[in-house]
Amino acid sequence: MEFDRLLQIRRIYAQPAALELPRGREIVARWPDADVVPVENHWNIPDVHGDETNVPRWSRIKTEALVLGVKKSLTVKPNGRSADFIAPSTANGCAMACAYCYVPRHKGYSNPVTVFANIDQIARAVERHANRQGIKLEPNQCDPELWVYDIGENSDCSVDALISDNVEELVTLFRELPNAKLSFATKFINPAMLEWNHGGHTRIRFSLMPADLAKTVDARTSPMAVRMAAINDFVEAGYEVHVNFSPVIITDTWLTDWEELLRQLDAALTPAAKEQLAAEVIFLTHNEQLHEVNLGWHPQAENVLWRPDLQESKTSSNGFNNVRYRSRAKAAYVRQLTALIQDVAPYCRIRYAF
Repeated sequence: MEFDRLLQIRRIYAQPAALELPRGREIVARWPDADVVPVENHWNIPDVHGDETNVPRWSRIKTEALVLGVKKSLTVKPNGRSADFIAPSTANGCAMACAYCYVPRHKGYSNPVTVFANIDQIARAVERHANRQGIKLEPNQCDPELWVYDIGENSDCSVDALISDNVEELVTLFRELPNAKLSFATKFINPAMLEWNHGGHTRIRFSLMPADLAKTVDARTSPMAVRMAAINDFVEAGYEVHVNFSPVIITDTWLTDWEELLRQLDAALTPAAKEQLAAEVIFLTHNEQLHEVNLGWHPQAENVLWRPDLQESKTSSNGFNNVRYRSRAKAAYVRQLTALIQDVAPYCRIRYAF
């Protein structure tokens, strides 16, 4: 089973305050044989973070370790691109191991799932914020009618839903909010979510890229063909389903590879799925620190991710020194790919591309 492959929890690092909450106790009860290790801070765990000797154990840490914490910051942040707002995270980190993931830049070596046990506080903060917004009076590219809240900025909600009911509880909350919907991107297919009562207020964004490339950089994720097939199932279950063409990675054959993917997608989708489809197109951003870490556990990925001949440095809005494709060349790449999407899948509305 996918669950068994991703999560074989042997150690639960837990803040005492998380163990006092119902969600924390529920999660510990799911893995009764796991060692529970008290920690003061869910970020600073020497066994997991900050020790370079852990790099070769990257995937094992993700499989065997789970962290329980209490989310302190309950701030809802404006976004305007993928969503109108970014909700406070109910989790951080991931059991999957995409080589380009930005979370390790913040968290240290590896990044197993941290589940926040204070789900009630998080849900109340989001509900208060949505109520203050009132009705959305002007349509935008996020949504023409409803305020959109991204709930999965720092984790993959489909995997999080294997661990606890946090995600389903937010889906239930948004079902009752007349002016808002939630959204999250995922690379994992969790069939149990097909049975959830979401009321049409959940948008799932399946991340897609050429399958051969994904075998190198999308470690431990659902296969690309499985993701594409699942779009139809989730549309039939009443979900709004978009796609993320992300990250777009430049290789010698990148445009041909994307054409193949788009034709596979076109062949896989039902008319109902095509009718409601929209896409986000996001080109790769990489980071020198992550590059150095990846060389310790997955150097093959760096052959395509780290391309000084194509990339330039750029400081992000968070102050990180990242590398992106050189701006003039990237503008051409964006034009090429968006034109290809319009040619192969003209029904797929491009929400934004950068």
